Amino acid sequence: MPEGDTINRTAAALRIALVGKPITRFEAPRLVGPQPAQGRIVERVSSHGKHLEIVWDDGLILHTHMRMSGSWHLYRVDERWRRPVGQVRVIIAVSDWVAVCFNAPVVETYRKFDRHRHPGFGPLGPDLCRDDADLDECANLLYHYADQTARISEVLLDQHVMCGVGNVYRCEVLWACKMHPFAPISALDGDDCTHLVNTAARLLRANLHTAGQPMTSGLTAHRVTTDLVRGGLAVYGRNGQRCAGCGDTIEVCRTGVNARLLYWCHGCQVLHGPQRAVPVDEQERVMDPHPAAAKYLAELPWRRHDPMAG
Repeated sequence: MPEGDTINRTAAALRIALVGKPITRFEAPRLVGPQPAQGRIVERVSSHGKHLEIVWDDGLILHTHMRMSGSWHLYRVDERWRRPVGQVRVIIAVSDWVAVCFNAPVVETYRKFDRHRHPGFGPLGPDLCRDDADLDECANLLYHYADQTARISEVLLDQHVMCGVGNVYRCEVLWACKMHPFAPISALDGDDCTHLVNTAARLLRANLHTAGQPMTSGLTAHRVTTDLVRGGLAVYGRNGQRCAGCGDTIEVCRTGVNARLLYWCHGCQVLHGPQRAVPVDEQERVMDPHPAAAKYLAELPWRRHDPMAG
């Protein structure tokens, strides 16, 4: 499941291998749009969250969106691929490298390099992996989100607000900010939005040059050390385990249109959470007068000295 930092590293590798070189081969069995002609020179490779674009010298842009399953691989010529041919979505070959995209749900080309006019693409938010990303703009887009009833856990995945946050990072960012995942956007103030955006940018950039599992512990408001969190993640993938921040049990559920797994801690992620119902006073409950009920309650270990048990 690629995150923004992973796609950023992929774009950097493709940039080194492809830019400035004429292509010797291009195949895309499910491509929507025109194909680049053989011999055209790759001019630019860039990433925006889970979106990756390759631009040729004639203005043609290849846009791929990784979503949950897509990935780009880079191979030397004649090197064996690590995925089966049936999963191939794009092949781009130059003199000494072959770039292969596997399982990307979106593979399309267009010529007008304008995200605001690209059908179905829309204006993307700033890429949090970039040092020059306008974090204030992200916070503003988050605060003024169109659907004020939307849950913050879903809005963090909206690449039109900010690019780079995937399922792993949304869980970790919400935990780091102690934010309840089901809090509506309307409940957040400007400081909340700024804190969420800055935390997401900090976590993404801290892992930008580290391949493999991202590290969250030691970088959050909980001040948890890596030794306390196996694998460096505080909540993601840790269902049923103790929270390193408060000791409560980490929970998991499926949310959103794509039913993605959301991991969170019920004990410490309470900011803007729903109000808990006030329990009925035990003294107001009417006990069953039947002697068998009184005997059963009296034998419970934690009710032996309770006068209500008979």
